[in-house]
Amino acid sequence: MRAHTAAAKEAANDPLWTLASSLPGVGSNFAAIAEVARSADDVVSLGLEPLVSVYGTLDWEALLPSSSGTDLAALETATPRISAAAHAVRLSADRLNQIDADALFPQVAGPLVQARNQLNDVTGALDAAANTSNIAPGMLGAQAPRKYLLMVQNNAEARASGGIPGALAVLNLDQGRLTLEAQSSAGAVGVMSPIVPFDAEQQQIYSGRIGKFMQDVNLTPDFPTAASTARAMWEKKTGVRVDGVISVDPVALSYVLKATGPVKITHPELVAFVDAGLPKELTSDNVVKTLLSDVYSKIEQPNIQDAYFAGVAQDIFAALSAGQGHATEIIAGLTRGAAESRVLVWSAVQAEQSVISEYALSGSISGPSISPAQFGVYFNDGTGAKMDYYVKRTVQLLKGCPKDGYEQTTVLVTSTNTAPADAATVLPPYVTGNGSFGVPSGSVRTNITVYGPVQSLVEMARVDGEREGFAAHRHSNRPVGVLAVQLAPGESRTVEFTFSKIVQQVEPTVLVTPTVQPVKDVTLTTKNAACG
Repeated sequence: MRAHTAAAKEAANDPLWTLASSLPGVGSNFAAIAEVARSADDVVSLGLEPLVSVYGTLDWEALLPSSSGTDLAALETATPRISAAAHAVRLSADRLNQIDADALFPQVAGPLVQARNQLNDVTGALDAAANTSNIAPGMLGAQAPRKYLLMVQNNAEARASGGIPGALAVLNLDQGRLTLEAQSSAGAVGVMSPIVPFDAEQQQIYSGRIGKFMQDVNLTPDFPTAASTARAMWEKKTGVRVDGVISVDPVALSYVLKATGPVKITHPELVAFVDAGLPKELTSDNVVKTLLSDVYSKIEQPNIQDAYFAGVAQDIFAALSAGQGHATEIIAGLTRGAAESRVLVWSAVQAEQSVISEYALSGSISGPSISPAQFGVYFNDGTGAKMDYYVKRTVQLLKGCPKDGYEQTTVLVTSTNTAPADAATVLPPYVTGNGSFGVPSGSVRTNITVYGPVQSLVEMARVDGEREGFAAHRHSNRPVGVLAVQLAPGESRTVEFTFSKIVQQVEPTVLVTPTVQPVKDVTLTTKNAACG
């Protein structure tokens, strides 16, 4: 590649080519070709060559934290070269982006646009690699030991960022050495009095429960708020200060287990339940059903259910720290989980959090990770039970015709309770809620919260085509609409929120609370209205 790009650059720097670049009418085409040639050579010599060198020096199987530690020095040494390569490629992409392709011959414009699109795609990945290499060593305990509060979210009881915290543990990282320390559950943290303070906007939408109960810290979809609140609660309860919060859900754990292979149940408190019908080993195929359904049918006491949840987390992380599975496959599984908002990270170190906030991994509802025309659909359980395992949902955007120069979009949310008709009698009371919060056994009550883009307005709501009253709020200059729906077994309802005065004239996107369902089955393709 270097030989080809160097030859192209040399040809483009020929005096005759330079002279041709100044000719009226056709000169811009010669100039564009020359810029592509120079940029290609820079990408290979200043970007690709350093990255090939870095790739050859890193032991990828030793990059993940483990019980024996990680060679962080190699990553720290590679950081300047990764950052320099990312910078060089971005400069090349910026130069190509400045060329007016519309003024060129098609034979030149086509390859230019193709090269530009390819570079734009790769710059994001390289920037992410550079940012990761800059903060990863510190977060893995290169300079000083780090502690992180691990939250395993239980999607069977929906919360805006995924599910109620089903298990808590402290991950300790020292020079890349991973150990699992104190384990607990949200219920064991107790009630905070006075509540942990958080901003007034979110308190108006989600009530003070966010700062009162660990189970409710993620009623808000803004993970930095949920994580910082959880950290404060943990410190207040245990006296142990943590440096950040990491959240995963059982679906993300299934992606990890696909890479590690089966993990045998070794935790003493879990082995006893094998005879009760729970599995001897966890796999990518059974972990979701085990944690979100079977554990409630096989174990009656909530405190033992929490212990099982925590023990499963311990066994899986023990397998990871023992080096079970291939690092590249594990990273791929975690990456998939992050892309689906099933893996979330917050750091109490401001310099690290400012980098994390640029990516979906942050779980932020505002800032650089949010696209301009971003919508958000979030679910919070109102049943006080584990019935969300049986709820199937779809979310779709309907892009309306512009009105008075503004965009309009309707968000459609369809929910179906797939629980059996006799759910009230065949499902355990802990799963149905047993009517404790005024919801009949077998029914599901969900608070649906929908966010629009910055500066837009939430205009109206409908349920099954009929206008419905809703609560309207604002959060970080984004409009927020909230209403609740209740579904009996077999019942389905569609909620619509219409947003107007959208100033962002770009394609809308939507972020949805991760559920038990695959993301592809929940988020449907945007529909465009037929405009005259």
